[in-house]
Amino acid sequence: MKTPFITSKKLAEITKQFPTPFHLYDEKGIREKARAVNQAFAWNKGFKEYFAVKATPNPTILKILQEEGCGVDCASYVELLMSHKVGFEGSDIMFSSNNTPAEEFQYARELGATINLDAYEDIAFLQEVAGIPETISCRYNPGGTFELGTDIMDHPEDAKFGMTKAQLIQAFKELKALGVKKFGIHALLASNTVSNDYYPELARQLFELAVEVVAETKVDLDFINLSGGIGVNYRPEETANDIAVIGEGVRQVYERVLTPAGLGQVKIFAELGRFMLAPHGLLVTKVTHKKQTYRTYVGVDASAVNLLRPAMYGSYHHISNMSNPDGQLEVVDVVGSLCENNDKFAIGRALPESRLGDTLVIHDAGAHGFSMGYQYNAKLRSSEILLREDGQAQMIRRAEKPEDYLVTLYGFNFEK
Repeated sequence: MKTPFITSKKLAEITKQFPTPFHLYDEKGIREKARAVNQAFAWNKGFKEYFAVKATPNPTILKILQEEGCGVDCASYVELLMSHKVGFEGSDIMFSSNNTPAEEFQYARELGATINLDAYEDIAFLQEVAGIPETISCRYNPGGTFELGTDIMDHPEDAKFGMTKAQLIQAFKELKALGVKKFGIHALLASNTVSNDYYPELARQLFELAVEVVAETKVDLDFINLSGGIGVNYRPEETANDIAVIGEGVRQVYERVLTPAGLGQVKIFAELGRFMLAPHGLLVTKVTHKKQTYRTYVGVDASAVNLLRPAMYGSYHHISNMSNPDGQLEVVDVVGSLCENNDKFAIGRALPESRLGDTLVIHDAGAHGFSMGYQYNAKLRSSEILLREDGQAQMIRRAEKPEDYLVTLYGFNFEK
């Protein structure tokens, strides 16, 4: 079982104040996670966590993380804009994008963000549209298959991101000739790994690459960005990652590979999103219908527009019945109201009996939950609520209204 970060009594108070569905975030948990990450890598003087804005793009969340010493990793113009309005600027912003429009490179340069080039071919484009900065990073893709032991974690060769080793080395040489003074290396080899071994293994590969690249190009390597990939235990039987163990594993590899090569000053960066926020967010929803045909369906007022991962990836998200936690188990499909058969949060799941009006919480929805929302069936995006450390609930994004959906149509054969 998974234990929600809120009691049923407190949640009942909040659902009286705010109509479901909504995403609920735990400020205390978010701050504790940020502190744990920073502590795990405190051995590296230049360490910085650049929170992946795409995971949870809310200014209040970003401000909390900023107060805890984090930067931001942005992938689009609006993510840059939001981060800048919150107060991030300069080296506190990492801009990791691909197939990047000219205006986004230009805005990143205007803000002084550190640009992480996805493709060797981007060098000429960046030079033409925005100029080459003095600090830059390049994204590496090793190709092949990434394995930990006998487990295949992912297939980098199938990913659209990054450069080959030869392209990375050539990029560094050309960028150095164009005036770049400080360089970074970035890579993501696997996503949502539930293993303390992933980051140390990624670090080993990048550190060994760094030694080779610096020897060949003679660049000033300022940082190595381990990006994201540290996952969460969506399933209750999985063991959560231990960031202290992960940080120590990276330290050992650092001292074994980089320090003897004269690179003991290189900063370590991370771009964690899911790990930082997913466990600290719940999708709160109420049971609105029950239906019995060839199986039992529990209909709720949330749908895939509020949490797309189960519909898109078949992902598992644990569900707790906060109103009837000790009810008799029944095997059900938990479904939303979209005209799509994949609009299901659980299939054939044994859950405590769900009664009309019961409040359910869907766990680990704090990252890639609201942010992946969409508007099929003209469904409106729901609100976001923050459970403050003092126990008060604060709306940090209101739910959309029909007016929000219609406003871009006015004047196009549609009048107010």
